[in-house]
Amino acid sequence: MAILEVRNLSKSFDKLEVLKDISFDVEKGEVVAIIGPSGSGKSTLLRCINQLEKASGGTVRVCELDLIEGYKNGKPIYAPADVLREIRLKIGLVFQNFNLFPHMSVLKNITEAPMCVLKKSRQEAEETAKVLLEKMGLAAKANSYPCELSGGQQQRVSIARALALSPEVLFFDEPTSALDPELTGEILKVIKELAKEKMTMVIVTHEMAFARDVADHVIFMDGGVIVEEGTPDQVFGDTQNERTKQFLQRYNNDFKD
Repeated sequence: MAILEVRNLSKSFDKLEVLKDISFDVEKGEVVAIIGPSGSGKSTLLRCINQLEKASGGTVRVCELDLIEGYKNGKPIYAPADVLREIRLKIGLVFQNFNLFPHMSVLKNITEAPMCVLKKSRQEAEETAKVLLEKMGLAAKANSYPCELSGGQQQRVSIARALALSPEVLFFDEPTSALDPELTGEILKVIKELAKEKMTMVIVTHEMAFARDVADHVIFMDGGVIVEEGTPDQVFGDTQNERTKQFLQRYNNDFKD
């Protein structure tokens, strides 16, 4: 059974149609990579699913909960507040620019939401945070502040923060785009480890070799539509669409061993 179902999703900003009739499923334990040129609607898609933007059409279903109940006069009717809250707790989003609280220590960045949202005790939240920091190779940085960390370390903290809420699905919006090449590898390694643990993930990325190696399913978007999708072997090795071929040509060096 699909843990995430997106059907005929559309999004417009005034007269600009950014998403057009997007439909796909994500199964539990599956890693889906969304690739495509800048401006193709990838990040907007994630923002609509995560309630950061309101859809203009279509439906989203998370863990059998409907995000949108219907439309009236062209505007979405979203689920009641308690259902929206439950959906938020089932999904996590890791931003490309970290979005850590600069005035909080690493430990407090991770424990704040579990304590405030899940009503966990400080001791329980801190125990979970320390386990996650150990997993991220940052056990020694618990009392540091974001400004004292490298970009790669900050992004690992943001991943730990998202995992602290035990989401059913974890979304990544170009998690390495703000990092230099030397730091990119450490984030990709963390995501690969999560994939081995069968964490359900949807990853918007420009790292083609990474998408090929980690994803179970690849979606290529352009112009607000899904142009082509399939297994990594199908999309990267047996591309059927000419637009997909043109896009992937620039990444040919990524696939050389």
